[in-house]
Amino acid sequence: MDFWQKLLALDRRYIFVLVALALLIPLFITSPSGFLKKIDVSPPVKSLYDYVEKLPPGSKVMIAFDYDPPTTPELQPMAVSFLKHCFMKDLKVIMIGLWPQGPVQAQFAMENEILVDESIKAKNLKYGVDYVNLGFQAGNEFVILRMGTDIASAFPVDYFSTRTKELPLMKDVKNFDNIRLIYNLSAGYPGTYEWVIFAGDRFGVKIAGGNTAVQYPHNSPYLQTGQLVGLLGGMQGAAGYEKVSGYLGKATRYMFSQAVSHAMVVLLIIIGNVAYFITRGRKT
Repeated sequence: MDFWQKLLALDRRYIFVLVALALLIPLFITSPSGFLKKIDVSPPVKSLYDYVEKLPPGSKVMIAFDYDPPTTPELQPMAVSFLKHCFMKDLKVIMIGLWPQGPVQAQFAMENEILVDESIKAKNLKYGVDYVNLGFQAGNEFVILRMGTDIASAFPVDYFSTRTKELPLMKDVKNFDNIRLIYNLSAGYPGTYEWVIFAGDRFGVKIAGGNTAVQYPHNSPYLQTGQLVGLLGGMQGAAGYEKVSGYLGKATRYMFSQAVSHAMVVLLIIIGNVAYFITRGRKT
C-alpha cells in the first residue's frame, strides 16, 4: 500500500483532531496579523457607527438585550463593542430586556468586559448616573407601547430592585422623546421587527439592530425604507463593528478561527480528492 492509499485509509479521528485544532488555536491569537484588514465593513454597520459618532455627549441611548445564552457568540460581541463605543463617546446608556435572560447578558457584559477595560476605567463610570440596567419586563410589544408614554411605569424598578425614578440618569427620561437611539440585539421574537413597528414607526425614535445571521434577512428591508439607521448581522456584522470602532474583541477572533477551520476543511477535501484520483483503479 503506497502513500496515497494509506492516506485514504487514514482513521477519521485524526481528521477530527486537525479540524478541532484549526478551530481552537486561532482563538488564542488575540491580534491575528493581517486578518483584520480582510474583514469587510458593510454599509449598514458603517451607518450605525456614523450615527453614534454624531451624537453629542450626554445623549441617552437605549439597548434592548432580546436574546439568551445560545445566541451569545453572535450577539454578545455586538453588545460589547457598541457599549464601548457609547461610553468612549460619553453617552448615557439605558439597558433593558424583553427576554428574561437579556438583562443578565447585559450585566455580564458590563462586569466582565466593559468595566474591566482599561480605557473604560479611565471614564470612572457610575451606575445610575452613566448607565442603568432596568431589567426584564414581560409583555413583548405591549411593553414597548407603554414605554412610549412612560418608561418608569413599564420598568418601575431596575435590575437591582431600585426604584427607577430614584436613579439620577432616569430623572429626566420620561419616554422615547428623551432617547436618541434604541439599539436592539435580537435573536427572535420580540426583536428588531417589533421595535421598528411599535417604537420607531409609532413614536418616531431612531432604531438600529443587531441580529443573528439567520434573522438578518428578515429585517434588512427596513434599512432600505429608512426605518433602521443601521443593522449588524451575525459574526460578520459584529466583527465589522469591532473594526470600524477600533474596539477589537471576540468577534474578530471568532471570525479568524472560522476562516482557519474552513481553510483546513477545504485543504482536506482537496487532498482526499487528489488521493482518490491517483489511486483509482489500483489494487490494494
